[in-house]
Amino acid sequence: MPFGWEGNLVRLVPLDEGRHFDNAVLWLNDPEVTRFLLVGDMPLTKVMEREYFQRAQTETNIPFAIETLEGDHIGFCGIHNIQWRHGHASTGTLIGRRELWGKGFGSDAVAVRTQYALDVLGLRILTSDVMAENVASIKMLERSGYVNRGVIPARYFKRGKYHDAVMMVRNRDA
Repeated sequence: MPFGWEGNLVRLVPLDEGRHFDNAVLWLNDPEVTRFLLVGDMPLTKVMEREYFQRAQTETNIPFAIETLEGDHIGFCGIHNIQWRHGHASTGTLIGRRELWGKGFGSDAVAVRTQYALDVLGLRILTSDVMAENVASIKMLERSGYVNRGVIPARYFKRGKYHDAVMMVRNRDA
């Protein structure tokens, strides 16, 4: 019996070490997958990732595995740094299966996660910092009502140079 928060293409489910761990290690060590992430430039060991899996979910951090409706694991997303008093959190998405990029799975995951954050958790502001070159992620977020609220010049150092960050924001009232 499937469980989790379901969209048209994907289901967001709790992290399960037995089902999602090996893909996490594989994808987070793939330079193409991590090209726009703040991780991925240092080798990720199984020990390091196992520690993350064991402490990932907290009162202020809700990670999900992204699965197709058929149950295939294709990525991760989450609601992070939740500030309950202010109704604010940051968000992130990773589709690890490169052959599925550009097919709507990320957009569906963001839509489900956004609805969950706003309607179930009662948050009112979601933010996502995106490297300016990551046009696909910016468009993916815009499909769920995120709006570009500005650029922070040279915010992140990644693979030999500084990259601007686009601050994407989704307000409950959007």
